[in-house]
Amino acid sequence: MHEFPTIAAISTPMGAGAIGIVRMTGPAAISICDSLYSQPGGETLAQAPSHSLRYGAIHDPATGELVDEVLVGLMRAPGTYTREDVVEVNCHGGPVAQQKLLSLFLEQGAELASPGEFTRRAFLNGRIDLAQAESVAQIIGAKTEAGLRVAMSQLDGSISAEIRSLRSSILSVMAAIEADIDFSDEDIEELDRDGADARLSQVEERLEELIESAFVGRVLKEGVRTAIIGKPNVGKSSLLNSLIMRDRAIVTEIPGTTRDTIEEIINIQGIPLQLIDTAGLRPAEDEVEQIGVDRSRRAMKEADLIICLFDGSEPEDDHDRALLTSVPADRTIYVINKCDRFRGQLPRFNRGLLPSEPVIISAMTRQGLQILKEKIAQLVLGGSLPPLEGPIITHERHRLLLEQARGFLGRSRQGLRVGLGEELVAEELRGALTSLGEITGEEIVEDLLDTIFREFCIGK
Repeated sequence: MHEFPTIAAISTPMGAGAIGIVRMTGPAAISICDSLYSQPGGETLAQAPSHSLRYGAIHDPATGELVDEVLVGLMRAPGTYTREDVVEVNCHGGPVAQQKLLSLFLEQGAELASPGEFTRRAFLNGRIDLAQAESVAQIIGAKTEAGLRVAMSQLDGSISAEIRSLRSSILSVMAAIEADIDFSDEDIEELDRDGADARLSQVEERLEELIESAFVGRVLKEGVRTAIIGKPNVGKSSLLNSLIMRDRAIVTEIPGTTRDTIEEIINIQGIPLQLIDTAGLRPAEDEVEQIGVDRSRRAMKEADLIICLFDGSEPEDDHDRALLTSVPADRTIYVINKCDRFRGQLPRFNRGLLPSEPVIISAMTRQGLQILKEKIAQLVLGGSLPPLEGPIITHERHRLLLEQARGFLGRSRQGLRVGLGEELVAEELRGALTSLGEITGEEIVEDLLDTIFREFCIGK
């Protein structure tokens, strides 16, 4: 196991709260805390058993002043998150108390932890692999229960086990190829190229399945970017407010109230939607409105899903027709709003202009919203989330590495079929192994670790 310095950080969010936790890990964690800690019975932390919780107090050694009453969680290596000694001091949750404790730990010799450094220790000390380490940040940032289940599955090793199985299959073929290279002068059976190709074909099929799962994974992790677009005053902000069930956007009868994009996240049948309320699309009357319109068009271009909104209480006009020519029909749901104004009549808007049957709603009364939600879920994932038992790729880094591995594997299979030299085929297989190894950390460089753990919060 690596020998690292002792690090400390506040592990709870900053701000006032009932409880705050200041955390240390490393060879001096227990002794540093002991230098500040006392309890009524006089027992030190060094005398306490592992995985125990001790009541006591923290004093400033320079002044003898009481800093806070605390509960100290003591965990000894190797049965800890980092496989090092870990101390977690539970104090009152005010920012001053937490910061004072952290300052005292640093004065006694601990170093301030960088983002994700506790989890990085867990990886470097072999308790978890890199794919599992990345799942920790995903658990913290999960937006839905389904996303949390997938992240927990990854922490449990579902992706890692799959990658190890694929690497094992490639290694068995590579071993046969290299044996044929090394013992070409010996009287041994010649490499069965068709058999090797068949085994690699199974690996490639599984790679395809994992890559295809990345769309579901991205939806669960990041949400579906959903832009609500339309000309001014068709009810875009009212629809956003109705979907999130609170007044997030300003609603008035004055056209052009929304000057910038407004973003909120909601869940529909377990699918997180990143809703984007946009400025009305029309020729801008001033520079500020033009910026809002430009951002609306960019949001529309980058969106996974578009809700194209029309005012059903008014006939269509040139702005509506221009909008219809600018939206991609394959990822657009057409919605006619303000049905509360129809008074039992058909919409004045000509539905025949729309490429598909629209959803008719009232954003003000919420009529038709359930139908809209069902159509959103149907368009995104066929109406409901697919089974989440198997490995699902949720990290773009993993998807790109799987794509690389598939490319190496495809070239190696092509080489086997056309009679390419075995050394060249083996080289392609080594590339596939390296790409897969970067997912779990079996093949890794320090710069990559810095990039990955930089995205973590401090104290985790």
